[in-house]
Amino acid sequence: MSAFRADTAENLAVDAPSARFAYRRIGPRGGVPLVLLNRVRATIDWWDPQFLDLLAAEHDVIVFDTIGVGYTTGQPRDSVEGFADGVIEFIEALGLTQVDLLGWTLGGTVAQHVTLSRPDLVRKLVMAAASPGGQVPGAPAPSDRIRATMTKPEVTPDDLVYLFFPETDTGRAAGHAHLARVSTRLAAGGPGVSEAAGTGQLTAIGRNASVPFDQVQASLRTITQPVLYATGMQDAMISALAAYTAVQHLTDATLVGYSDAGHAFLFQHAEDFTAQVTTFLAR
Repeated sequence: MSAFRADTAENLAVDAPSARFAYRRIGPRGGVPLVLLNRVRATIDWWDPQFLDLLAAEHDVIVFDTIGVGYTTGQPRDSVEGFADGVIEFIEALGLTQVDLLGWTLGGTVAQHVTLSRPDLVRKLVMAAASPGGQVPGAPAPSDRIRATMTKPEVTPDDLVYLFFPETDTGRAAGHAHLARVSTRLAAGGPGVSEAAGTGQLTAIGRNASVPFDQVQASLRTITQPVLYATGMQDAMISALAAYTAVQHLTDATLVGYSDAGHAFLFQHAEDFTAQVTTFLAR
């Protein structure tokens, strides 16, 4: 049996206009819930249970599958705006009037859009390995190998380690440890991400990258909520420069960087990062 509490959290469901949303909720109730938004081509089964347990020690943590992904029904979306609308539907279906959001990679970009479109709903925002949108000036584009790997029809465990962790002994070890922790949920054989849903997510990334950066800057300046941007300095998918640039255009922002980590720094440094999040949310 898994030692992680997150591995035993039951699947719950709530109906909304566009879908029946599947979700899990762990941690103490009360206060402002922390809603997590996931990466491309991942269901709630892919959240690292160690990371969730550490967050849920002091927070009411909610993870869910977005519309048309994994356990959630509905037509998959293909834009950041469409995903954000789904997040808002889910939160309102739960009867929540205010939440904190933590988004990883595409989930962070979507969380930022939720904050922009419904500022009344979001108290604080955590952006983990996420792009603010557009093409960040000076930021290197992902290599051809990165692009080819992330768009493969079937991404292997070795591919995920390559995409999310540095190509060092420490990075590879952290990557395989992460895969071992998520294996309990994945072994249960839950639904994956359909080709249509995965294609929609990649389309959303492409559309979001085409937004002029001056428009992105203007949007960032309108966000008044406290924001925690965090990045792995060796992120090969979204340059750390994206986070560094974004915080310069936010009213109230904190930047955290992990020198020896990449796109999945939040799992490689789960104890430190969850402590950073806890301090930020309590501030």
